Amino acid sequence: MFLLNFILVVGMNYFVFLDVREIVFIIQSQRNSFHAKLYEFYSLSFQNLPVVLLIHDLTESEGGWSILPLMPQFSENYGHNSSWIFFLEEETSVNVPKIVHILRRFPKEQWFLGKALHDEEATIIHHYAFSDDPKAFMYPDFAAGWALSMTLVKRLAKKVKDEPLKSDFTIDLKHEIALYIFEDGNGPALIPVQELCTVADSSNNEEICATTHTAFSSSCVKPVDKNDIFFGVKTCRKFHKDRIPVVKKTWEKDSAFIEYYSDYADSSIPTVNLGVPNTERGHCGKTFSILERYVSNAVPETKWLVIVDDDTLISVPRLQKLLGCYNPNEPVFLGERYGYGLGTGGYSYITGGGGMVFSRQAVLKLLESGCRCYSNDAPDDMVLGMCFSALGIPVTHSSLFHQARPEDYSKDYLSHQIPISFHKHWNIDPVSVYHKWLKEDSYPENVQGHKGIREDL
Repeated sequence: MFLLNFILVVGMNYFVFLDVREIVFIIQSQRNSFHAKLYEFYSLSFQNLPVVLLIHDLTESEGGWSILPLMPQFSENYGHNSSWIFFLEEETSVNVPKIVHILRRFPKEQWFLGKALHDEEATIIHHYAFSDDPKAFMYPDFAAGWALSMTLVKRLAKKVKDEPLKSDFTIDLKHEIALYIFEDGNGPALIPVQELCTVADSSNNEEICATTHTAFSSSCVKPVDKNDIFFGVKTCRKFHKDRIPVVKKTWEKDSAFIEYYSDYADSSIPTVNLGVPNTERGHCGKTFSILERYVSNAVPETKWLVIVDDDTLISVPRLQKLLGCYNPNEPVFLGERYGYGLGTGGYSYITGGGGMVFSRQAVLKLLESGCRCYSNDAPDDMVLGMCFSALGIPVTHSSLFHQARPEDYSKDYLSHQIPISFHKHWNIDPVSVYHKWLKEDSYPENVQGHKGIREDL
């Protein structure tokens, strides 16, 4: 997301192995202006390739980022002259001759290639899929790049046309795409390709890697000052004694401005009673009250607002670095992106448990629009998604925010991340999780940090 490091290494025998015109490269891009500047800066690198597409340019529909709705478009536009579609994340570096060498190993059949991930145990983010043996089902790590043969794309395009995509939730896209392709055994399973890498280390020799992933470890220009971030923590009276102490033992000390919003004013914490009744779910009324308080004179004026649950664990210093990439004078709505009804239009939203980040401008535009909750217990994150979608303000996704616990994600997936947040205290020691995963010095030694973004972008 932070550095589109698309390395084009063109050798003398480049066209011998596979005509490059048979490969369509697609960047899983985003609409935010920071990302647009990245693509503009690196566009010269693309001139040696006939077809490089940006997902966000292919459709105005919110469902474009979920890729499956675009299969008919891929088939129609590229099905006659192309043999492969190769997908890249923004941080993925690519050696094109090695990609060509990989793809020529596979004849014209239905192929689904990638770096394989699997679950260690049944996890709620995957709807408990394959709960009898979670390790048996493989899905791709998008960070390493992944490929679909055009034969498979054509099959998927027909399926999408004949059986419209369900209007339900998109939570973990890489897993859900693999399930859709596998089709209960009627479609191809993922084929692991060892040259598709995220981290090139001693166990995964750099010489064989056709791709690597550049992780977030330093700011784009410089970190946002902590005095520019206001934190709002949603809580309620029954969690004051067990959840709030965890926040105070972990990340509260790194914040300059923080308030706890509850249904009960407790001076020992302290908490603020917003006058909104507590609800068992949704909490939309409470969240919109926080937004309104944020732009009032009741709290310090800051450039950024972060709303979290009382069982959210977050790294404030890493968040400061991330926010250094974005312009607070623009409406920015940032976090882990989910989707609802994307196959039939629908909308994206930032899932609340991992933390919802708003620029001040985003909050002002939202409240000025008059968009509000339809009930106090409506799902706040989904209502916000609908509101911002109606305003034409895009959701900006970061894979560094997490709706669930570390145990709910593949170990290989987390191995190349420097995470910003996790969510839930269930069946874990949250303080230990914070110290293991979210302290500034608590990330894998082999994670490759990006080198920063030029200040003239």
